[in-house]
Amino acid sequence: MRAEVHQVADGTFLVHGNHVNWVILKDGDSVTLVDTGYPGDRQGVLASLAEVGSSPEAVAAVLITHAHNDHLGSAEYLRATHGTPVYLHPAEVPHARREFLQQATIGDVVRNAWRPGVLPWAAHVIRVGGTDHNPVTAPEPFPAEGPLDLPGRPVPVHTPGHTDGHCVYHLPGAGIVISGDALVSGHATSRIKGPQILLDFFHHERARVVDSLELIGALDADTLLPGHGPVHRGSVRAAAEQARDRAS
Repeated sequence: MRAEVHQVADGTFLVHGNHVNWVILKDGDSVTLVDTGYPGDRQGVLASLAEVGSSPEAVAAVLITHAHNDHLGSAEYLRATHGTPVYLHPAEVPHARREFLQQATIGDVVRNAWRPGVLPWAAHVIRVGGTDHNPVTAPEPFPAEGPLDLPGRPVPVHTPGHTDGHCVYHLPGAGIVISGDALVSGHATSRIKGPQILLDFFHHERARVVDSLELIGALDADTLLPGHGPVHRGSVRAAAEQARDRAS
């Protein structure tokens, strides 16, 4: 599958891969890559960088929202091949090293196989390497608090629940939130469209996911770039409130 690149603001691109998204933040010749899709998305990641006039060598850093395989896919490749630093919340660093795994299990999938879309989604996950052992050998915690000195000047905001160290990234100057899996606008296992949280079995602690929606809603933004689903235009506060209502 060819990655689809959509420019959502100056220097900001949302890329749709194999049922998952990543974001490119471009400033001159340098870029920040937020998430990296599944392992099977590698060619899509490289092609998307080329499409925006960049390259793997120009990636200043990889930022990871959380260390699930559909977001961590090519992080170790970029780190090992090009020396690209891979940054996460400190609580997510050991998760990226695979010292533990906070991810839906085969048992979770079997118990939810009756839900529409779950079995086709699971087959897709296997095809694109979603069940591979895919650690990052040397992930690093964020080098600073507040805006990171990287293209896009992203501000990490800790939004635990989906995993302990899940973060969204706020771009205050652009009014954008890159929301990972804390707040999405669609998913292969969902029959609804628009702001929502993922099905319960995807989350490490669902109650904390719901609580984190308040943190996301407090960010000043009118564009949401989710880990799954299309770009969502409109008040991010309203989007978070809608997701909370749907989760109740």
